[in-house]
Amino acid sequence: MTDFELVSLLREDDHGAYREIYYRYTGLLYAHAFSKLQDRDEAMDVVQEVFSTLWLKRSVIQFQLNISGYLYITLRNRILNIIARKKIQSEYLTSLQSYLNKASADTDFLTRTNQLRSIIEDEIIKMPVRMREVFELSRKNHLSHREIAEKLGISEKTVKDHVNNALKILRLKLGFFNYVIFLIFLKNFF
Repeated sequence: MTDFELVSLLREDDHGAYREIYYRYTGLLYAHAFSKLQDRDEAMDVVQEVFSTLWLKRSVIQFQLNISGYLYITLRNRILNIIARKKIQSEYLTSLQSYLNKASADTDFLTRTNQLRSIIEDEIIKMPVRMREVFELSRKNHLSHREIAEKLGISEKTVKDHVNNALKILRLKLGFFNYVIFLIFLKNFF
């Protein structure tokens, strides 16, 4: 069958015509894609996308050239899009690396530390009064459980329970990552 006949059948949803076009052109398109992308998987993916598009748009595509020209142009455009996307990604990664290497990373860290401190303070304020009082004496004033118990006239077990419950609340509210940072930098926050 000629390409013209295959295209006519393809427009009529003929799966056999589609398969014939696929087998006729997939090797050539793959070789071209691989020569440009230098990645076997990526080349096969882009060829598959071209054929998927051909099937999905079979009834609306206007073949002004021949089927091989259409497939080649579609492939070329997709390859150019991939190359442009890779270039943008590369530029972004270079820019990001440059940013991270600058001293402004310290400013960003301080900003995030202040934001985290504010979030922690808000969560501490929301705690029940006695729990908040015990937690602040433990973490801000660095008193032992025994000292807090004596100061407030409660048992050491109650102090321990209040501190543990306060830490559970913070862990839930802050999420695991921020909670770990909170524990590491606890002394710096207060």
